[in-house]
Amino acid sequence: MASGKDLPVSPLALPLPELPPVPGVLLGTGVAGIRYKAREDVTMMAFPAGTTVAGVFTKNQCPGAPVDWCRAALKGGKARALVVTAGNSNVFTGKAGRETCKATAAAMAKLAGCKPNEVFLASTGVIGEKLPTEKLTAALPAVHAVLEPDPWQHAARAIMTTDTFPKGATRTAKIGDATVTVNGIAKGSGMIAPDMATMLCFLATDAKVPAGALQAILKKGVDRSFNCVTVDSDTSTSDTVLLFATGATKHPRVPAEGGAMLKDFARAVHEVLMDLALLVARDGEGAQKLIEIHVAGAVSAKSAHRVAMSIANSPLVKTAIAGEDANWGRIVMAVGKSGEKADRDRLSVGVGGTWMAREGEIVPGYDEAPVVAHMKGREVRIDVDLGLGRGSATVWTCDLTHGYIDINGAYRS
Repeated sequence: MASGKDLPVSPLALPLPELPPVPGVLLGTGVAGIRYKAREDVTMMAFPAGTTVAGVFTKNQCPGAPVDWCRAALKGGKARALVVTAGNSNVFTGKAGRETCKATAAAMAKLAGCKPNEVFLASTGVIGEKLPTEKLTAALPAVHAVLEPDPWQHAARAIMTTDTFPKGATRTAKIGDATVTVNGIAKGSGMIAPDMATMLCFLATDAKVPAGALQAILKKGVDRSFNCVTVDSDTSTSDTVLLFATGATKHPRVPAEGGAMLKDFARAVHEVLMDLALLVARDGEGAQKLIEIHVAGAVSAKSAHRVAMSIANSPLVKTAIAGEDANWGRIVMAVGKSGEKADRDRLSVGVGGTWMAREGEIVPGYDEAPVVAHMKGREVRIDVDLGLGRGSATVWTCDLTHGYIDINGAYRS
């Protein structure tokens, strides 16, 4: 089974930052032996009474049982615990999958002293295999017994599957005169495409924020971050982003609608989400290069986003970059197939700050050398100007290498 333990660390990896304790949050990790051998595969978070929660989930029409469970639990707006398992996604498991969620939530609720619908669940890994419920529930008491404020770094590692490095981010923000913390961890390396969130991501803060306001901030942040990242155009069945607010730090009361009082808090949440989204792109399966694609001159921002995603998801564009081939014709192709309004005779294409084509033809005197030099680096920038309007968007992806095939061809073996 491919896992972060087996794979070389991505050359685009960034070190895991120090993630400080978040008042009100306790974490623990443990070994259930669900699929992996001799590595932690269970992560638990516990929260005090009154903790609010927000969530964004996959739009895949074949979601996992944990996604269904969380969607239902989210209606209550309150959370006391989170249980995450790695190695088995509990997807396409029918009644057995639903029963696993029910049993896991009940077992965790007993430990936390709460209702089962205050327990949130997430699983990642192989699709279509029944999750061994007894192994998971048997592991929970030992994990609960070691809950502490500090183990964010351990949690970031325990949720990994084909990730090659753990992913975390942290920020602070002001609400009134009080300082609050926002921490986040994520896992994701393949089956990453924006159709809500991509992968698994968990944020926690000590701010006291009503569930409705928390949901609005999270949704907006996801649209600007994870929904602007793609690795392979495949949307996971398990995609989940959850944000928990413990309210453990005292600050001025936040109105139900949030408003201006949460401006700095929203900034911190959005920055954590963006950091995590870019880390996922950096850890794309087999990735050797991070690619930023900026589209301007579109008829609308939405149109620009769709054009940018068409480029980002093109295997021909991604393999050209992997091979450091300055084949700008592939970018033109991806613009044209997007289904969005484009005019060949107004289109401009550039790579690494060098414009290669303008108004439908190659730039006179175009020198490919600086483009090739730019493409030899670890980070590649593509610019497209449609020349039609003022809409713009930026998205991120990675190149497509033989490593992607090697990892996914051996995923279950």
